Amino acid sequence: MTMGGFKKFLLRGNVIELAVAVVIGTAFTAIVNSFVRDLLTPAISAIAGKPDFGSLELQIGSASITYGNFLNALVSFLIVATVVYFFIVRPYELLMTRFRPTEKETRDCPECLTEVPKAATRCSACTTQLTPVS
Repeated sequence: MTMGGFKKFLLRGNVIELAVAVVIGTAFTAIVNSFVRDLLTPAISAIAGKPDFGSLELQIGSASITYGNFLNALVSFLIVATVVYFFIVRPYELLMTRFRPTEKETRDCPECLTEVPKAATRCSACTTQLTPVS
């Protein structure tokens, strides 16, 4: 059993890119969590009068449902989703529409190879009957 296949797998570009993405994602998550925990939550709690979302809970009989940490996680998710959409997805889409090759409006005549419109039913150069293409 050789290690060549495993070595080839590890050295492929997409494995390295995935590792870099995980490291960057982990670092970004730490930043967002700190932003929510240290800046956003105290600002919101100053308005709402609650110092920490983590301590929020709902009492139903003898059961205690803690939902504060869920609120923190939800706010973190919304911030990450917003940042990813507006700073990664949206600019990428705009860039791709700018550089996306436009679809040709013409085609070649199969007989004489003259360029004719896709909707043409007859070649203007050799008068060959053509089937329109939409």
